[in-house]
Amino acid sequence: MSVTTTEVEVEPFRHFDAEVLAVRSVGASLVRVTFGGEGLRDITTSGPDQRIKVFLPRPGEVVPDVPRGPDWYARYRELAEAERPIMRTYTIRAARDGEIDVDFVRHGDTGPASRWAGVVTPGDRAVLLAPDRRYPGYRAGERIGADYVPPADTGWQVVVGDETALPAISNIVEALPADAAAQVFLEVPAEGDRVDWALPAGVSVTWLVRGSGASALSAAVRAAVLPDGPGYVWLAGESSLVRELRRHFVTDLGVDRKRVCFGGYWRVGRSEDTAHEPDED
Repeated sequence: MSVTTTEVEVEPFRHFDAEVLAVRSVGASLVRVTFGGEGLRDITTSGPDQRIKVFLPRPGEVVPDVPRGPDWYARYRELAEAERPIMRTYTIRAARDGEIDVDFVRHGDTGPASRWAGVVTPGDRAVLLAPDRRYPGYRAGERIGADYVPPADTGWQVVVGDETALPAISNIVEALPADAAAQVFLEVPAEGDRVDWALPAGVSVTWLVRGSGASALSAAVRAAVLPDGPGYVWLAGESSLVRELRRHFVTDLGVDRKRVCFGGYWRVGRSEDTAHEPDED
């Protein structure tokens, strides 16, 4: 008797039902939510800036009603605005067996995701769209939703972002090798957002506290002196600022555009409903 087995096709991302296990403040402006669930053991990351979708319940819901399957996004777009689940893009701050941490920036009562982050308690429910470790491409080194990939010959790095990029930058900095050479620039809302990392000798961090004033991030980055040799630049934060700094590195300083990774995490003047989707320009 012969037995035929058929390998089930696994998509790179899939929906996971998640429960909030813990909530705690991280610095002055972030809230760390720990999600858990039996299925979350299949979540993986393909880089320190791994992005996922977080779906939150609308008012009156306990669990968000999320379209699933390969065509989920088309069916999501077909829903009336008032019926769509709240969807935001966030970075996985940490992944453990059956648990992940996601850091939410406190924006006050400015939108549904920020309101949820302000009142969330253990036991609340959400749905995550995250990388499925069973997808064969990840074992082959494929990266989906994660862009930080310094080339092997990288001699120096510049890493730039604001509070929305702090989870990704934290992951990047914490994974730098002992011989790394990097300049990190971070603009945050308050002094209490500074992180005291154990840094390699060749890594410097410039903290800029915005307070109620204008952004000083661009000026600080433009004043940086780049070392000789091949480098790598990672930029994330407000979309127009990120594009401006990308032009600075590529056009003004002559950095190979393939060595400049950039992502607009939000946009000035856009509501929270649209501002958190990554900029794909």
